[in-house]
Amino acid sequence: MQNLPPLSLYLHIPWCVRKCPYCDFNTQAIKGNIPHQEYVDHMLTDLEQDYCLTDGRTVNTLFIGGGTPSLLSVNALQSLLAGVRQRLPMAPDAEITIEANPGTVDTDRFAAYQQAGINRISLGVQSFNLEKLSSLGRIHDAEEARLATQLVSTLGLNNFNLDLMHGLPGQSLTEALDDLAQAIVLAPSHVSWYQLTIEPKTLFGLHPPELPDDDVLWDIYQRGDRLLKAAGYFQYETSAYAQLGFQCCHNLNYWRFGDYLGIGCGAHGKLTQSNCTVVRTVKTQHPRGYMQSNYLAKRYQVASADLPFEYFMNRFRLLEAVPRVEFTNFTGLEEHVVRAALDQALAGNYITENDSHWQVTKKGQLFLNSLLEMFIL
Repeated sequence: MQNLPPLSLYLHIPWCVRKCPYCDFNTQAIKGNIPHQEYVDHMLTDLEQDYCLTDGRTVNTLFIGGGTPSLLSVNALQSLLAGVRQRLPMAPDAEITIEANPGTVDTDRFAAYQQAGINRISLGVQSFNLEKLSSLGRIHDAEEARLATQLVSTLGLNNFNLDLMHGLPGQSLTEALDDLAQAIVLAPSHVSWYQLTIEPKTLFGLHPPELPDDDVLWDIYQRGDRLLKAAGYFQYETSAYAQLGFQCCHNLNYWRFGDYLGIGCGAHGKLTQSNCTVVRTVKTQHPRGYMQSNYLAKRYQVASADLPFEYFMNRFRLLEAVPRVEFTNFTGLEEHVVRAALDQALAGNYITENDSHWQVTKKGQLFLNSLLEMFIL
């Protein structure tokens, strides 16, 4: 394969103050002290062991997620980023993002992030409604969310995201739109606005709350979409809106079927090899096992029959046109392998096609699962 996909790096910090009832991420509520530097040292060794899968490529984006990465000490974070730069070639203009909980940040911490090279912040606000925040198990309130946003702006970190959820337990259309209106006043460059879904292995999965019905959810989506667009944000992905030039490059690489190293507890990686195979990695979930140097839980090659679904599952989340040549470049498969599925999608008006690109239609966006099922070979 001549054109290997762009490479990103994901670093997972598993700890949080407490587990939110909707969260199915690999997180651990704090019990005792966080082993800050010890964990970082293990992550760097984990990175060294995976380096052979990168083919020497430069990292274009880096994302520190969790859990609550802002719980990691400033010294440990600086050590982590310095260690990454020693082990991997990083693009000079690499986008470097950290997720932060508004209840765990302050001016000194944000300033230290900036000095360490972080140039993008993602704040997990979720809602500005105290009752809704309480039902979601969040540890911050609306005022802390506003203060965190002001701190980011004061430091000149203008590339920042606000995470917001809608379809919350008992949420009305008015409450959902009020959350968006309060977010817009804070002028984030990016808004991730996604619907709460109930995952099986969560507290909400065991004890489902009463959620808004489908009619209310549809009204929230339509009115919220118009509100964001009227405020100067454009939708570029199913749940992502940005001001011009502020799309999240890291997530774009995921959705364009780019490659990524996954480092840290439970992190997932996808690495395309020079022989056209795609390798996926999964790291040990629990910090106890991970910090015994047992980093790798699973490594496997994606079967050729699964690559079309995996490719389009990511690619069709984006609203941009898909270059047809990219399918072969990034999967090693010829287009005739998916021709029948493409023809079915065209006939159903889920996509359009020209000589160079495929484009998801409005129907394809609204019925994405139905579209993607066509590519299960």
